[in-house]
Amino acid sequence: MAILVDSNTKVIVQGITGKQGEFHAQQMIAYGTKVVGGVTPGKGGSTAATSVPVFDTVDQAVKATGANTSIVFVPPPNAKDAIMESADAGVQLTVVITEHIPPLDAWKAIALASKLGTRVIGPNCPGVVSPGKSKVGIMPNPIFSPGGVGVVSRSGTLTYEVAYQLTRAGLGQSSVVGIGGDPVVGTSFTEVLAMFEDDPETRAVVLLGEIGGDAEEKAAEYISARMTKPVVAYVAGRTAPAGKRMGHAGAIVSGTEGTAETKIKTLELAGVRVAETPSEIPRLLAPSLR
Repeated sequence: MAILVDSNTKVIVQGITGKQGEFHAQQMIAYGTKVVGGVTPGKGGSTAATSVPVFDTVDQAVKATGANTSIVFVPPPNAKDAIMESADAGVQLTVVITEHIPPLDAWKAIALASKLGTRVIGPNCPGVVSPGKSKVGIMPNPIFSPGGVGVVSRSGTLTYEVAYQLTRAGLGQSSVVGIGGDPVVGTSFTEVLAMFEDDPETRAVVLLGEIGGDAEEKAAEYISARMTKPVVAYVAGRTAPAGKRMGHAGAIVSGTEGTAETKIKTLELAGVRVAETPSEIPRLLAPSLR
């Protein structure tokens, strides 16, 4: 098994005729993902990314292809409408790659999607991959391998690094989820942890956090109260100066709140083993996977 995406996932690419949309559609197809259509208003009836049919609306694409998942490469000013359109069309999962979406737009779109039963991953995220089954995102194809380690992360690049370290160490992954680093995201650490807890294929979990916000603290509360599977974590940004934005809009330390030290202490009190470097993660995981 896996979480969020698997071999039955059928994907439509919103913004498929754009440079990024078309390139990553091709990469997803190369990975084995069932990319069944794309959406670009005004270009319906054409094809893109190795003969993928293009539709004018998500509703048309869903009705024609049976798609249950969408991925959004639409520019920020139009991303809110793209997310809402996928929810209106009954898509079960929408992965939003677009960055620089205004927080109020993201909040409105995610609220509507939740009301209509559509789960949103992102925005400003690298996507989701269940190795050997499906990839819906922009993650590099070669770095993943199937196995029993679930990975959830706020950081895109850190996700790639840790997946590569795990694969090199012979520790395959059940699913890898990048939730995004913006202040407003559709799916939290806690929600993904709950999915991994319920997934029989996942034997242990890696949580990759960073400075800013309280997502890691909330995750620690959940882990302490509900998780039975071992969790190893890494928190990026130990040396970040207070008040300075570091990478993501959500990665800002205000006074003593949101610091790496606070997050690490809270996670350790919840029984999480916290790595000092990403390369240390496989070693900390190994005893749990014997």
